Amino acid sequence: MRRRNFIGALLASSTLPSLGWADVGSPAFLAAAKEQDGTYALFGLTEAGEDLFRIPLPARGHAAAAHPTAPEAVAFARRPGTFAVVIDCVGGTVAHHLEAPEGRHFYGHGAFIEDGALLCTTENDIATGEGRIGFWSRLDGYRRVGEIASGGIGPHEVIRLPGDVLAVANGGILTHPDKGREKLNLDTMRPNLAYVTRDGVQETVSLAPDLHHDSIRHLASDGETVAFAMQWQGALPDPAPLLGLHKRGSAPILTSADLAEQMAMDGYAGSVAVMGDTVAITSPRGGRVHLFGLDGHFRASARRADVCGVAAGPLGLMATDGLGGVWALDAGGMTPRRRARRAWDNHLVRIA
Repeated sequence: MRRRNFIGALLASSTLPSLGWADVGSPAFLAAAKEQDGTYALFGLTEAGEDLFRIPLPARGHAAAAHPTAPEAVAFARRPGTFAVVIDCVGGTVAHHLEAPEGRHFYGHGAFIEDGALLCTTENDIATGEGRIGFWSRLDGYRRVGEIASGGIGPHEVIRLPGDVLAVANGGILTHPDKGREKLNLDTMRPNLAYVTRDGVQETVSLAPDLHHDSIRHLASDGETVAFAMQWQGALPDPAPLLGLHKRGSAPILTSADLAEQMAMDGYAGSVAVMGDTVAITSPRGGRVHLFGLDGHFRASARRADVCGVAAGPLGLMATDGLGGVWALDAGGMTPRRRARRAWDNHLVRIA
């Protein structure tokens, strides 16, 4: 056999190594931002918040789902958007375009299960208003392969728990694309936290009737306790709880800071993260970060204008704000890591 043919046969019969996050510098976080020229991009950040890569986005997104091993990220349109893009973070290109099926739109979040083989997306069944979880096969070019009920109305964030269980934040808010972002059922909304698998809904956790305006929006977990961040809808009465903690099979714990701090959050928790025995929630409206223990006790508060993104990283909790700031966060306060010439969007995503 000629040398050229021998080498060709060898390559054809070998399994080439798969690329991983190390091939783009082992980023700790993903974060989307609006740049000074009005364009949008997705950034990979180090554990200290420095840029590793920048990839242009076609429009403003909401959040991204990071593949657990491959250097891929799925960036989602804001509600009621119907598109998502799969980004090759090595080549800096869009590898796949995802379009919500007819009669569906995305809610801006997703998660991978089955070792990254299956992407799960939160969606709205426009005709009925019921929440759905869509399934997309990565091994088949992100082809749509099914869906199940989310267990409620307005599923927002979805996260993976051990055993490929999905926790779903059903915000309870009915919307319709023809009405833009208008909320159509505030008088009757019923948020819940649902646990689902590919077989369907396994468990739902609802709030008391007098808290039915407390929309469950964002989630984080240490694998056992699920922390859920809430946003009060409508006129704010007495300070509403904005953080809940739940273990399956038990009642949720609703937490609160002291009166002045709770009022300062302005009824809005924008993001949530769990690090060890600490839970952090942010409020861009209130310019606050609140820290709680997993037992529900309030620990500390920090102030920063327009702070929203928060995630647990290798060096501890990290937060971002709409003024370009990246901050280390602990019970002692917020320590600046850097100031970028961009406006960070709402979410900071930890790469597993």
